[in-house]
Amino acid sequence: MRSHEVLIDGYGRIREEVHAVLDGISVADLHARPTAEANSVAWLIWHLTRVQDDHMADAAGRDQVWRSQGWAERFDLPLPEADTGYGHSPKQVGEVRVESGAVLREYYDAVHEQTVAFLAGLDDAALDRIVDTRWDPPVSLGVRLLSVLSDDLQHAGQAAYVRGLL
Repeated sequence: MRSHEVLIDGYGRIREEVHAVLDGISVADLHARPTAEANSVAWLIWHLTRVQDDHMADAAGRDQVWRSQGWAERFDLPLPEADTGYGHSPKQVGEVRVESGAVLREYYDAVHEQTVAFLAGLDDAALDRIVDTRWDPPVSLGVRLLSVLSDDLQHAGQAAYVRGLL
């Protein structure tokens, strides 16, 4: 396998987990929170998708699906359009409300499609490109891609756990 094929496989696993969590979930369960301070399934899936969308668009030099395909308007959240959920308070978590699991799945699939298209065009040398100089050492594209993969899988696992509690 080539490195881009490994990455595509890894991001495909996120998609599988997102679909498994959202399959047949009720609107009530999407927004249920085990405690007032906990995250809902809706917030977890929205957040992991927003992070992937934001970071991949930045790395690829493309527009975010959130904006370019009208998802910000469709979700119509009472949050800034650029918000990805980092540092959200419990109140902000509660403001992420969606009409159904299907809309979350559709948004995730649109982001996944753009992610795979970007990854498919990468060669090994591209992974060494520095994409963030705010860190020491600076962050390469390869490290950023693995970071997003890890973060998204963790959030998908959290969403599965919350759904299991319900």
